[in-house]
Amino acid sequence: MHCPFCGTPDTRVIDSRLSAEGDKVRRRRECPRCNTRFTTYEVAELLMPPVLKRDGRREPFLDEKLRAGLLRALEKRPVGAERIEETVLRIKNLARASGERELSSQRIGEWVMEALRHLDQVAYVRFASVYLSFEDVNAFREEIERLQKISGTADSD
Repeated sequence: MHCPFCGTPDTRVIDSRLSAEGDKVRRRRECPRCNTRFTTYEVAELLMPPVLKRDGRREPFLDEKLRAGLLRALEKRPVGAERIEETVLRIKNLARASGERELSSQRIGEWVMEALRHLDQVAYVRFASVYLSFEDVNAFREEIERLQKISGTADSD
């Protein structure tokens, strides 16, 4: 690592530690020429597969878009930010673990729907109404009935 102060091409590591989250390595370094100390952070660079949209376009996988979709569905619902971030991370891990060269937006949408079904059923129906393009009230009713059957909360009349 080059010294950011004097440009010496070789610095030495004095101390290495994992960050609190465990996803970064913090290194204290010292330049042998100017004796300046500085800190660097090392993180794994994991490439996400691109997203294939319904119209054939390809876009980079953006966790900001994923988070925004979840937040829109979960607006004014009692789900904490920590659980939302866990969901974003879980979906990103599914995307990486899929081994696919590119992911369809449909597949990502299915993962989001499944995650929302477990997080908050109202948010699930909100997301499903847009994602599945409900045309009328009957489509809403059918999805809610399907959700009740899956959850085992159907009313027995």
